[in-house]
Parts: sequence; C-alpha cells; structure tokens
Amino acid sequence: MTLSQAEDFLEESEALYDVIAALDDKALRQVTQFKGWTIEDVLVHLHFWNRGADLSARDEAAFQEMVGGAMVSLKENGSLRSVEDSVITERGTALREAWIGLVRDMAPRWAQMDPKARLPWVGPSMSARSSMTARQMETWAHGMEVFDLLGIARKDAERIRNIVVLGVNTFGWSHQVHGLNVPEAMPILELTAPSGDVWTFGDAGAGRISGNAVDFAAVVTQTRAVADTGLRVEGPIAETWMNYAQCFAGPPETPPAPGVRHMQQ
Repeated sequence: MTLSQAEDFLEESEALYDVIAALDDKALRQVTQFKGWTIEDVLVHLHFWNRGADLSARDEAAFQEMVGGAMVSLKENGSLRSVEDSVITERGTALREAWIGLVRDMAPRWAQMDPKARLPWVGPSMSARSSMTARQMETWAHGMEVFDLLGIARKDAERIRNIVVLGVNTFGWSHQVHGLNVPEAMPILELTAPSGDVWTFGDAGAGRISGNAVDFAAVVTQTRAVADTGLRVEGPIAETWMNYAQCFAGPPETPPAPGVRHMQQ
C-alpha cells in the first residue's frame, strides 16, 4: 500500500512552482489579495508547515520544539507569522528553491509510509494520509492567491478530490468552530470533477449543493466567497454551511466577501 496523497501533494506543489519559477526576488515580493501577503510570505508559510509535517514523521522532539514556539506566538500575538519568519530564513528565489526542494525530497519518502500511521500534530495526532491531504490543501489554497495575482487560470486535476473529501469531513467542524449547532444530516453534494465525473456525498433531504468540484474546494478553503462561484446552494442547512465552511484547523476565520478574491486581469 502506498500513500497516493504524497504524489498529489507533489503535483500540487509542482503546479505552483511552474508559475513562479521564472520570477525574480522583486516579483516574489508582489502583494496578493490574501491579508496583504506577498508570494514570498506564502512560500514561507508553506515551507514552515511542510517542514513541520516532515519532522512529525522523522523527529518528534524537533517537531514539538518547532510547533511549541508557533503555538506560543499564536497565543501571545494572535499570529504565527513571526515564528514562521524566524524559522524560515531564506528569502526570494533561494526560498522558492528551498521550498520545492523539500517537497521533492519529502514526497517519495512519504509515498512509502503506511497511510494509517499516527503522527503528532498541533492538537490531536493525525494519520499520514490526513497530514499529506492537509499539505496538498494548503498548497492549493495558498496557491490560489498566487494564480490570482499573476492572472493565470489553474488547470485542476482529479487530485482536487482530496480537498473535496476534506471539506466533506469537516462539515461538523465548520459549524463547531463558529459556535453553531451541527445539523444531524449533511446536504447532498453533486459535484462535477475536472474529468467530468460526478462525485456525490451526503444525504438527500438535508438540502443540496451542486456545481463544480473546484468551486466547492474554493469555498471550503475560503479562497472564494460562495457568491463568486457557480455553486447552486439549496436549503438553510446548505446555505449556512457554505457561508461558514472552514476545512482547516485553527480559530474561526471569516470567508472573503463577494468580489474580494478574484483573478486579476
């Protein structure tokens, strides 16, 4: 048994690398639509947590030391950025190459791991499969602001299913983190994959969400307002979920307002 999500993580990272490979240091400091982050800031964040994931499988003590500092910063400052910036010291093109170099080193090793292996993480432990899915999700989500800034349409592939499934699995979490009651049933999803296949999840009778799988992934990762997608959302449970969807850990985050996140021309 191999960990297929490791290959998906690699492919997601390579897709992002391809659009920034020719950028110089100045171009990597361009500001995106996400919280004033630059492309460089995105790479610092991705590289930090990729390193954290890799340490969780190789050196738990080093992982705990690294994450412990991050959690102190989050508690004291409400942000992880100062810790990320202090741990990841490369900048510009050197940072870009360090980031993709670690990804290319990690992926083949992780592909040989038991998908069910338990690994330490921030809060509860997680499986190796979940860890790789999270790394792909973050790469895809933070890659969105880079593609948007550069005005490049991303060519999504079937690996987006990992992010869709993560969105489905965090239906309850999306409500809990925002202090909402969790409905007994999840709306039925009918999502069209990049290949044209239709992926179905959920329960009939609790509402319906239909449309493009990439649009659903964008909403649950909070890279697009649901109003800026082509999703058809029917029923109060479905509407509440899409307005508060959050497939990532951490404190409650507010999805972008309509029109704020978009591809620049």
